[in-house]
Amino acid sequence: MQRKSLLARDADIIAMIEQGSRLVQSPTFAMDLKFMRRIYYLSTCDTCRRIMKETGTEGFELFDIKKENISASDLDLAKESIGSYENLFNKRAQKLKKNGIDLTTKSENEMRTLILGEYSFLKRPVYFIDHEVFAGNSTATVSAIKEQLGV
Repeated sequence: MQRKSLLARDADIIAMIEQGSRLVQSPTFAMDLKFMRRIYYLSTCDTCRRIMKETGTEGFELFDIKKENISASDLDLAKESIGSYENLFNKRAQKLKKNGIDLTTKSENEMRTLILGEYSFLKRPVYFIDHEVFAGNSTATVSAIKEQLGV
């Protein structure tokens, strides 16, 4: 995907603001997520498969995190939307106990590094739907995904 020059991006942002478009947290973030539809999931996870079946996957780029972990840029975009890397962290990952990792002592930057280094530390599935990001499989999250998609 070709990136626009900063001047072109600024012009797009101004046009969006003038048209009353909703921006999420920062104009750069909103432009990066404009029309983005991606799902990061684990193909061996029955819960991910169930949620994806319920919501549908047509029109989404699909990324099996076991084969291709989330990119640093997408992780950072998700963090901007969700609020913290801790909110994107799978606190039930078996590797936490296996490796003796205590999350209470980890900084946001350390959590980011852990997620980028080990796919099982990412809460899943992660949906990028236009200007919104949803992570996890709670009932409330799945309902919000369905509402956003009109399902």
